[in-house]
Amino acid sequence: MKVNGERAKAAQPVKVGDEVRIRISGFDRILEVRETIVKRVAAAAAAEAYVDNSPPLPTPEETALLPHRDRGAGRPTKRERREIEKLLGRE
Repeated sequence: MKVNGERAKAAQPVKVGDEVRIRISGFDRILEVRETIVKRVAAAAAAEAYVDNSPPLPTPEETALLPHRDRGAGRPTKRERREIEKLLGRE
């Protein structure tokens, strides 16, 4: 989780205008705080408190092209991890 580009913990307070980035299932979700809410509210009311600036999620056809590990394959070895990093362009 990042608030205004800085790493943050989930309990960090935010203010109006802050940009919050959350990585969910390998994809970034970018939210801009429109208003702060003190109490718990319904999901519909909470959705009005932010603006979702996230890029659209890939279609199932695009997701099929992304690299993935077989379920139960275990942790990647050092060599496999380096190959994955190289494939993703994170050398």
